[in-house]
Amino acid sequence: MGSLTGADQPGDPSTIPRIVGIGASAGGLAALEQFLEQIAPGNDLAYVIVQHLDPTQKTLLAELLQQATKLPVREAENGMRVEPDSVYVIPPNTELTVVDGVLHLATPAEPRGFRLPINILFSSLARDQGERAIAVILSGMGSDGTLGLQAIRALGGL
Repeated sequence: MGSLTGADQPGDPSTIPRIVGIGASAGGLAALEQFLEQIAPGNDLAYVIVQHLDPTQKTLLAELLQQATKLPVREAENGMRVEPDSVYVIPPNTELTVVDGVLHLATPAEPRGFRLPINILFSSLARDQGERAIAVILSGMGSDGTLGLQAIRALGGL
């Protein structure tokens, strides 16, 4: 990978696609599929999905969601640059954030049962995208996502 110059500098909003953060509970597969079925390629948005997953199990979420959309669906990897017209899903037992349009994975700081991965993603989107951030909660119980939604809204996002 070469060096970045001019408009390609990290953090330049013109080079980072608008990101839609999507939160769903463990039982939210059907809602995620229905959402993705409605998305046509060419809208230049990127979609980052955080679902509450069993941290001890491998997930087939990317493969299952790929059947619902024409957009490429990938499991997020640390350091992966977000591309428009793409879907990224959180791997198990990780926290997912976005900085300068790049995905970052970390080991959860909180023990299982106290984790709020949707808040973590949405809060990072608020910091990274500001008024360009978009957040959607499709399903769930509890309040995971509420603080992140408030952070996005406070900066003028949707």
